[in-house]
Amino acid sequence: MKVTLVNKSDIRGGAAIACYRLFKALNQGGCKANLLVQQKITEDAGISTTTNTWIKRKWIFFQFVLEKMIFLFYEKSKEIRFSFSLANTGENISKRKVITDADIIHIHWINQAYLSLGSIKKLINLKKPVIITLHDMWSFTGGCHYAGSCDHFKVECGYCPYLINPHPKDISFRILKKKAKIFKDANITVVGCSQWMAELAKKSSLFKNTRVESISNPINTDIFKPSDKMDSRKIFGFPEDKLLILFGAANIFETRKGLRLLYIALEILKSRYPELIYKVELVLFGKANYPLTLPFTTHYVSYRNTEEELATLYNASDIFVLPSLEDNLPNTIMESLSCGTPVIAFNTGGIPEMIDHLSNGYLAQLESSEDLAEGIYWSLFKADREHLAQNARKKVLEKYSPQIIAEKYISLYKQILV
Repeated sequence: MKVTLVNKSDIRGGAAIACYRLFKALNQGGCKANLLVQQKITEDAGISTTTNTWIKRKWIFFQFVLEKMIFLFYEKSKEIRFSFSLANTGENISKRKVITDADIIHIHWINQAYLSLGSIKKLINLKKPVIITLHDMWSFTGGCHYAGSCDHFKVECGYCPYLINPHPKDISFRILKKKAKIFKDANITVVGCSQWMAELAKKSSLFKNTRVESISNPINTDIFKPSDKMDSRKIFGFPEDKLLILFGAANIFETRKGLRLLYIALEILKSRYPELIYKVELVLFGKANYPLTLPFTTHYVSYRNTEEELATLYNASDIFVLPSLEDNLPNTIMESLSCGTPVIAFNTGGIPEMIDHLSNGYLAQLESSEDLAEGIYWSLFKADREHLAQNARKKVLEKYSPQIIAEKYISLYKQILV
């Protein structure tokens, strides 16, 4: 059984990291898996790229810019520019050897000028079984990656809140209609990384009559594991006598990641417990477009280049806070829990499947900075943090280990090849 995974990049971005970890887990589990990407960063021999020349890379970048320039005529504001994908530019990968030799084509995240809707149609026309893993909602919406409170995708899109001039037949309506034609009678199986995402897919107009499963992403528990906190702090030069709150994301200013609500929660803590200014400090990692002024002393760390470095960062911290307003199955939460670092987050999306309230972390009421502040204070000063740490690690070992996830996917592959 040969499986080819398809993703924009091998390790750049949350979906890429999840796909790469699955690629590794499958091969370790005895399944022959290849990974075809547009942007290759690792040196892994099992990963092939479609852009192996300077000219091809420049051409792809031009297509990406072109797609975004076209969307300028539609977008409501620049803040949502990367939250909506037209998928009107892309590559034809249907004739590549890793595709034609594959028994199963397993599509992951393919936007930003990798695969267009036409490219996806060409893959489906090969009549091979196709699996689509949902790292966000794009596959069953009219273009948005997360729909927020909008549920138009359940019937038909139109009046899209992302567009400057929404109307019944707007671009979201037309994109969803194109997807409906492509997926009609196609041999596809859909997998949600979280049960939440799978349930949304089942309610969508595109996938309501399609087989939809839920299989989580895996994580390397031999890398993301508990280690000595003080040794970890020495590596980064963090103070050993403070309680450290960690927050991070690929882009910490992405509105969906909730930095504004975290700021308010920290202000609440500082006002309510002034003595915390001498006890608590912050650690931030990820892309930041400009310096932040936060209520507590803050250490800024660039996005980690290796998983080992990232694991050390989690181990250096006392808690990890991710105030996402909408999220699927965040790698950061899984990574933190695997290192035995409790997580405080909002009760939204697939996050409640990862955090067991008051057991391995704290689930705050959605959009409530007040409750987020309470969760931070409880985790640092009221909870048995050793007990939380043990439960966090146990949860990951039981649900997200590479062996468990690989077995689930291999079982699914066998079923659809029968």
